[in-house]
Amino acid sequence: MRLTVFGATGGTGQHVVRQALEAGHHVTAVVRDPARVAPHARLAPVVADVMDPAAIEVAVKGQDAVISALGPRPGDDTPVCATAARSIITAMNATATSRLVVITASGHVVDSGDGPFTRALVKPMLRRFLRTGFDDFAQTDELVRNSGLEWTIMRPPRLTNGKRRPYRTALDLNVRGGIMIGRADLADAILTALTDPTTAGHTISLGY
Repeated sequence: MRLTVFGATGGTGQHVVRQALEAGHHVTAVVRDPARVAPHARLAPVVADVMDPAAIEVAVKGQDAVISALGPRPGDDTPVCATAARSIITAMNATATSRLVVITASGHVVDSGDGPFTRALVKPMLRRFLRTGFDDFAQTDELVRNSGLEWTIMRPPRLTNGKRRPYRTALDLNVRGGIMIGRADLADAILTALTDPTTAGHTISLGY
């Protein structure tokens, strides 16, 4: 597959790029600094501002799928996900590119997949302290759902840098007791979703 990855040098994006190349895919990595990606025969870095739809059209045109692994920088609460999603969607619609996978989170969503304690106490408490980020994720979800694209939204819990191990997923529902997931396993789940057309138009939550 020909994949475009936004956030390719971030914590999860690096795993997505590495695993995609190992699987034999061709990857276009949209970056600010091309020196931050290791050279590879099937990796093409593109320097562009993700917030400028016209600037990223060249990166998404003709691709089989686009992956957004963008997220807030550590210590920076500036909302970025919704603005970036809007730009990516605009560029994809302009270039007739249809398959999109976007990472948001499970923390801002309360559903029957959560246990009673999580619904009643944990998530309301998290929202008090993470309101800006949760609002950004909720806006991103809405934009992606209404994009007209073949979308899948990945909803991980707290991300870690642990070693890969078995994980659980749930379609359109939070994973009961799934309080964390490794970035490498999230990347694996993203690439798995891309090869499964039944995940289009759905959310995938995951956790250990």
